[in-house]
Amino acid sequence: MLWSQLLALCAVALASASPLAERYTTLRKRHSWDAPPRGWEFHSIPNAGEVIELRIGLRQGRVDELISSLYEVSEPGHQRYGKHLSKAQVDALAAPHADSVAAVEAWLAHHGVASESVALREAWMVARVTVAQAESMLDTTYAVFHHSESASSVLRTMRYSLPAELDAHIDVMAPTTHFGTVRSMKKEKFEAVGELGSVVDIGKLNCETNVTVSCLRDLYRTKDYVPAAADNVLGVVGYVDEWANYVDLEDFLSVFRPDEAQSSFETVLVHGGVNDQSKPGDEANLDIQYTIGISAPTKNVYYSTGGLASEYKPDSLSPTNTNEPYLDWLEFILAQDEIPQTITTSYGDHEQTVPYDYAVRVCTEFAKLGARGSTVLFASGDFGVGGTNATNCLANDGSNEIVFQPMFPASCPYVTTVGGTTGVVERAASFSGGGFSNYFPAPEYQAQITADYVSTLGDMYKGLYNASGRGFPDIAAQAENFLIVLNETVGSIDGTSASSPTAAGVISLVNDYLLSTNRAPLGFLNPLIYKNAWAFNDITNGTNPGCGTDGFSAMAGWDPVTGLGTPDFKRLQALVDKVY
Repeated sequence: MLWSQLLALCAVALASASPLAERYTTLRKRHSWDAPPRGWEFHSIPNAGEVIELRIGLRQGRVDELISSLYEVSEPGHQRYGKHLSKAQVDALAAPHADSVAAVEAWLAHHGVASESVALREAWMVARVTVAQAESMLDTTYAVFHHSESASSVLRTMRYSLPAELDAHIDVMAPTTHFGTVRSMKKEKFEAVGELGSVVDIGKLNCETNVTVSCLRDLYRTKDYVPAAADNVLGVVGYVDEWANYVDLEDFLSVFRPDEAQSSFETVLVHGGVNDQSKPGDEANLDIQYTIGISAPTKNVYYSTGGLASEYKPDSLSPTNTNEPYLDWLEFILAQDEIPQTITTSYGDHEQTVPYDYAVRVCTEFAKLGARGSTVLFASGDFGVGGTNATNCLANDGSNEIVFQPMFPASCPYVTTVGGTTGVVERAASFSGGGFSNYFPAPEYQAQITADYVSTLGDMYKGLYNASGRGFPDIAAQAENFLIVLNETVGSIDGTSASSPTAAGVISLVNDYLLSTNRAPLGFLNPLIYKNAWAFNDITNGTNPGCGTDGFSAMAGWDPVTGLGTPDFKRLQALVDKVY
């Protein structure tokens, strides 16, 4: 069916809808697309009686105070530095006002949603409703859309509105217009280089062309450190049919980290996630093999999150996929009494494909993790300033202009974003994602340093990027020629999906150092490191071309290719000794 036919059906459906009560008749459009985001196409119309889980992000009562607290506990020299908030304290700051709860409950009741079908989960209200009810509530029409590249099919809508009366009470609704693919940040697929038994003498491997755990431990100066904290945890977040394999890890460690050959990890299933050991994933194996390879014997946890790919299991009431992976994982982890001190994620989307209200709410959820003392790292992306050709860089606002394409959540100011480097004498990896957000302004901790970089550009790329936006990445790490084990075969893989777990391994060791000496973990890292760039190896060579341009250039100080540089563990130890 053509998209125009679906629009016609939308008009018929809306015209035949029952009139709303007077208090709900004034509607305000929250978000809309002119056409399905690039890569997505209309597939089918769902059954009107299909039951979906509608997630309502209630306005959080004291969110400004939450963000202030995040910065205070993360700012060296502040009297609250290192005094991270408890779960109860974060929940109290994020709790919706009672008026918001009552207003939304009344709206749901008006649409015939039974009270037993509604649950309040912290600042989220979740209602089980039929597609027909959701369409009436949001003045829209749902459809099933398919993304051929990722083989994902989801239930979404092209636009939605809410009663003006609810403007002050609701941040975001899901599932609605977020068509995220949650793509892995690996530049190249796994390329086999030999059977496991053929790669034995790692001493003969050249770190310029074959990156191993030993290479990284030497380069970032962690080899002499022995972790000692029993309560330190490193979390690895996985999505889209990616499962970390225990046997492959055992084989990997036996060759590349034999002194920790008995180390393993725990798998936690989130929102329908699975743990299929018969189908190991190259992304999942890359992440867990290198976080453990660097941080062992630190406890590692792999979160297998249900989401957008073929792992979705329909049932008789919900035959189509309504999952929102980022929100699903965030809701789970923020409900836990204890969370990992370090968390790495190697997935993301082009920022422009994420509705603004959705991005802001998800970013705020990441802020909660930082406030509770977790360092949250994200890969910066593998598309340079936006894409391998101009077609990948077209704006989706109807103008079809070529613009640089920042990544999300990499552009969120409350996470630490990791770009890519290559070579023993490090230089920027050409695919290292970097640039400036179109959604989030440069936060205070980096505003001057990003402005200084922009001033060096003059009129270069004017109009292609947001000169006042949050700059990323924040730091960098190796990103090319990583050797991993997949199905008992040794192979190579590239991408900032290697950089983020590598940096997380190093940061986890810093957290171990702090915890083992009865000090608080790092938590939100950025306010500390932007004032202490000396703790990183400055990368001054390389560019990140894309969108038909040469991209940005690495240079002395911060740059939107490699950030502040790559971590030096011994200098980071000296830094925390100085500020704690």
